[in-house]
Amino acid sequence: MKIQFQKYQGTGNDFIVIDNRELKFNRANNDLVKKLCDRRFGIGADGLILLQNKTGYDFEMVYYNSDGNESSMCGNGGRCIVEFARTLGLVKDKAIFFAIDGNHEAVVKPGFISLKMKDVKEVEITAPFALLDTGSPHYVAFVNNVEKFNVFEEGQKVRNSSRFQEKGVNVNFVEKKYNDLFVRTYERGVEDETLSCGTGVTAAALVAALRNVSTTQNDCDIQTLGGKLKVKFNKHPDNSFTDVWLEGPATYVFGGEVEI
Repeated sequence: MKIQFQKYQGTGNDFIVIDNRELKFNRANNDLVKKLCDRRFGIGADGLILLQNKTGYDFEMVYYNSDGNESSMCGNGGRCIVEFARTLGLVKDKAIFFAIDGNHEAVVKPGFISLKMKDVKEVEITAPFALLDTGSPHYVAFVNNVEKFNVFEEGQKVRNSSRFQEKGVNVNFVEKKYNDLFVRTYERGVEDETLSCGTGVTAAALVAALRNVSTTQNDCDIQTLGGKLKVKFNKHPDNSFTDVWLEGPATYVFGGEVEI
């Protein structure tokens, strides 16, 4: 059977996106997801996203990492599926959808999406690193000369350390560069550095606020290898965060059909 797919990217974080409202794609077929995401033998992507029906919502987002496993929230992917939903006529200037971490809102402009992320109630913060969940678990460490930092090697060490080996963690290395944060991320499930990570830059921005190095009190401009993003938030005296928004592009790359 052949199925239609679209390819989208958000600041270089790329995804296969499939309209699965008729449930033609078997969610349990992890091997197929892995094959489609393979950059040599498949379409090639950091992840695969299914758009499905969900009562009370514009749609449901089901996200897989490129290793074939269904995963936690993906911020760049969330913006891309909203843009895809806009092209399908499911949403116009606003969207409400359901993902694995709960409800999400989005403000929609063609190719540019403001996506509301989950509130963050707790942050474990130590001198060398911080740990928090922004829809996916993230380890955030500030480093020097991040552009030349060995993200793959150092990120792999943290991700496979005794504390994180079983469930995994996304590992972000951050440096304040002029008025931006420069963020690079090693992603679990991809098991490599990606050009950008939406939940990762969100985590980095919130940790920067706790360390008093944000762009301003309530937002942070982010530079990734794949482009620029912005994170807005309200920080509270107990170091929790509400009204967290991830803003950035969501770009169509190409579409086609593939045998499954």
